[in-house]
Amino acid sequence: MKKIVIYSISLLLIFQSSLLSYSTNPKDFIDELVNDVIDELSNKNSDIKQKAAFIEEIALEYVDIKALGLYTLGELRKSSDENDILRYQDSFKKYFLKSLTSRLTDYSSSRFEVLDEDKKSSNYTIINSKVIPEDSGPEVKIDWRIYTKNPEKPLIRDLIVEGLSLARTQKEEFASILSSNNNDIKILISKLDEFVNN
Repeated sequence: MKKIVIYSISLLLIFQSSLLSYSTNPKDFIDELVNDVIDELSNKNSDIKQKAAFIEEIALEYVDIKALGLYTLGELRKSSDENDILRYQDSFKKYFLKSLTSRLTDYSSSRFEVLDEDKKSSNYTIINSKVIPEDSGPEVKIDWRIYTKNPEKPLIRDLIVEGLSLARTQKEEFASILSSNNNDIKILISKLDEFVNN
């Protein structure tokens, strides 16, 4: 249960409004992004449907959903039929978006701080941060994996929450489904679609 709560908070914090312009510097990008998201999700003039639409729109633009989907598929992405991969990517995108929008909560009572940055390469920077709930709850440490192949448009590729990679966790869950079903990608697609349609 604790993992689900941390996962939900983290995913909600990764988005920004497409109407706003943010720094291309990864550290400033995350700082501006998260603080604006906290403000937007606490907007009392927006109902839950409007907030869900907001999250969905910006997720499509600022999270590298395609790369995340291929990573979580694991080695099967190299051996699967191209049409199956395309179907999987479409199902994964819908699954990802529904996972986000089904967990909307008001995080206006939280404070966010960027602590440090670690430039791993010209394409990747890790941003260290923490979320501090105003209700005296425990601080949550979050590391953001920012992809900067296009330096004008940083993209979020992963979150490491309290040392746990959310992308790796999702990959392990999918691997478990696949190993129980003879590595049949069609069954994984079916399970993602089932989640989306329920």
